[in-house]
Amino acid sequence: MELSHIEHIGIAVNNLEEAIAYYEDTLGLKCYAIEEVTDQKVKTAFFKIGQTKLELLESTDPEGPVAKFIEKRGQGIHHLAFATKGIESALEEVADKGVRLIDKQPRKGAEGLDIAFLHPKSTFGVLTELCEDKNK
Repeated sequence: MELSHIEHIGIAVNNLEEAIAYYEDTLGLKCYAIEEVTDQKVKTAFFKIGQTKLELLESTDPEGPVAKFIEKRGQGIHHLAFATKGIESALEEVADKGVRLIDKQPRKGAEGLDIAFLHPKSTFGVLTELCEDKNK
């Protein structure tokens, strides 16, 4: 598997507008994109700092995964995403090493990336996302 960098850090928030204001007004970052990902039941906002992005996640459904995460754990870091090439073979490789997959096949995520999640019970408690930008 070839991981190139941390693609983004996902942060679960109750209110996207309030969180955007904090990151812009307090930290001086600039939100460059807001996008709804319907099948994941989230609205996202992106910030870039160096090569890494921050992805704020607000649930659009009280039964969605981000809403359930916040209900159990509160707002905060939701997942860590790594950029990779050959996401399909990366999934096969980690599965062969005994890692439990949430996604056995990649699906479309925010910013047009192909994404797949690894179960936190197999990754020392960290929900891990693999991302591939097939347009690069």
